[in-house]
Amino acid sequence: MAIIINPISPVAFSVFGIPVRWYALAYIAGFVFGFYLLKHLVNRSDAQIKLNKKQLDDFLTTIVIGVIVGGRLGYVMFYDFPYFIKHPLEILALWHGGMSFHGGLLGVIVATVIFIMIQKLKPVAKNSLKMLDLMAVVTPIGLGLGRIANFINMEVMGRATDSPLGVIFVGGPNYARHPSPLYEATLEGAVLFIVMLMLYNKTNLKKFPGALGGILCMLYAGFRIFCEQFRQPDAQLGFLTSWGLTMGQLLSGLMFAVGVGVFMYAMNHKNKN
Repeated sequence: MAIIINPISPVAFSVFGIPVRWYALAYIAGFVFGFYLLKHLVNRSDAQIKLNKKQLDDFLTTIVIGVIVGGRLGYVMFYDFPYFIKHPLEILALWHGGMSFHGGLLGVIVATVIFIMIQKLKPVAKNSLKMLDLMAVVTPIGLGLGRIANFINMEVMGRATDSPLGVIFVGGPNYARHPSPLYEATLEGAVLFIVMLMLYNKTNLKKFPGALGGILCMLYAGFRIFCEQFRQPDAQLGFLTSWGLTMGQLLSGLMFAVGVGVFMYAMNHKNKN
């Protein structure tokens, strides 16, 4: 028997008549909690890279820009390019939704390298990998919160199911669907966060710049490919092949391969500092 749920308004509250949406709050909370964890990791005695308060503040600003720009452009390029070519101003309409994790990841990588270059933290490549390893630990926080917001907004919902885990939103389609955002919040958020934090705390992988980043790519890709089995593909794309490949799975497969390459590189270049 399906679980019947009354929809939650996507607007959490209003300030002077301006609506504040759950999705925006999820992003803000992800940045705030992630920043404080990052600050804690950087200030630890075993930190592989040290940043002062101003550098941390500057890094947060750089990452926020990287996530938003990368996430939006990733969605434009990967998920609905023909539409945005015809309606270019819609690229700026972030309030209409449409962000890509894979695009956001590329944005974070570019932003991190730019930050390291501006701060003149040489060698650039190694220090960029060190920062990305730290980001690999904090990133699942934002991923989990974002997926919860997806569920509240009834976005990226799952395929039809007769499973007892299926949900029906009152006023929505009258058939049960997998609550796929909650599956992703669990695996890509909570589980991934616990695993990455344990790897950082309980192993010496942080001494191999890029190792934790590579593991994040591999684990996220695996979780995403699995969860996409329950998630309804984007309407404008559908399945990419006759046997059911989705865009999320394709991008995650490429991400997994990159993660393997980065991890192998890292394990052959131990940090000597």
